[in-house]
Amino acid sequence: MQAQRKVLFLIIIAALGYFVDIYDLVLFGVVKAESLATIMPNASDELRASTGKFLFNIQMLGMLIGGILWGVLGDKKGRLKVLFGSILLYSVANILNAFVTDIPSYTIIRLIAGIGLAGELGAGITLISELMPKETRGYGTMIVVTFGALGAVAASLVGAEGQIVGAYIAQLSGWQPANWQVVYLIGGGMGLLLLLLRVGALESGYFQQMDAEKSIQKGQLKLLFGHRQNLIKYLHCISIGIPIWYTVGLLVMNSADNFGPWLGVYAISNGKAVMYCYLGLSAGDLLAGFLSQWWKSRKKVVQLYLVFSLIVTIVFLGIFHQYNISDSTYYFLCFLLGAGTGYWAIFVTIAAEQFGTNIRSTTANTIPNFVRGSVNVVVLFFSFLVSMGINDGVSATVVGCFFIGLALFSLSQLKETFGKDLNYFEVS
Repeated sequence: MQAQRKVLFLIIIAALGYFVDIYDLVLFGVVKAESLATIMPNASDELRASTGKFLFNIQMLGMLIGGILWGVLGDKKGRLKVLFGSILLYSVANILNAFVTDIPSYTIIRLIAGIGLAGELGAGITLISELMPKETRGYGTMIVVTFGALGAVAASLVGAEGQIVGAYIAQLSGWQPANWQVVYLIGGGMGLLLLLLRVGALESGYFQQMDAEKSIQKGQLKLLFGHRQNLIKYLHCISIGIPIWYTVGLLVMNSADNFGPWLGVYAISNGKAVMYCYLGLSAGDLLAGFLSQWWKSRKKVVQLYLVFSLIVTIVFLGIFHQYNISDSTYYFLCFLLGAGTGYWAIFVTIAAEQFGTNIRSTTANTIPNFVRGSVNVVVLFFSFLVSMGINDGVSATVVGCFFIGLALFSLSQLKETFGKDLNYFEVS
């Protein structure tokens, strides 16, 4: 009974950690325009826009680096250390972000924040997968991602109303922070408060058993990249996640610049579009978790969501282009797009369940972050098609069909992992 309470406690910590993780991941998109207007007051709109994209790419680079770093550390030093170490790093980076005054400092801190953001989800999912009974661990990962996705909603709301907290800070200290500074400070403060819960958290028994066996290779990248079968599985796992960040990173985050105008809606807020998308993602993850347990299958659920995503994408980019839709209809479509990406929890669970204990943390951390980093490839593909004279809607549709089709193929190549025993090791 005590062990069950500790597992529940761990699920709560992982869910709260992912909430702050997603809050920070999204908040840069919410406050970048306001923060860059303060830091670069005399710059042109074009320069600020290009700087914002550069900083976002730097953050994603940090996540790619962090995915490998935290993943290997999780297999070598323990999942729990990575969980709290990553939370500490991105929380401190958040607070420092509130005080940047130049672009070089902003760049360095976004890189550090990206590295920190890369570790929390993979460590949390690995711990839950290894601590919960194999028949019910899907519920644990469902709770983490369903609640965590609401961090994007919090980032959008705080980004819009941060001045209320700013006024309170000014009353206490005499310092009046700007709205974007408040948003960063709240994110950092939430993360540091979360660290107070670390006492009593449970390390994975599988890791402890492995750690006692000194002969086992732990966190060795050659077991992944030097092993043909493992490498193919790894690439297929990445492929099934790319449509999620195609939706979030291309369609939704570019609502104001590209896809709102494409649908004849010009007063669209990126922050609000992201909020509705993540509300849909949270609802989708909740449903996907129950469907997975009911059907006793991960693959069937992901297949359903990919087909739904394809249908909604075609409706969003093709059918509704012919109508003058309202703002509320656009945001509802963002909600549906988000719901179609609501297989994120199952996707990360599949990544953890495909590999042995000695490289499970490495794969569970790197795969989601390579998927997040894939947004650069997705945007590059889209930009290439646009540069050839193809309009935004058709270009985005081609990109979406390609990556969703690739995901469906990759899914067909992976084995079902529902109820799989995870207590085994990979050997070279």
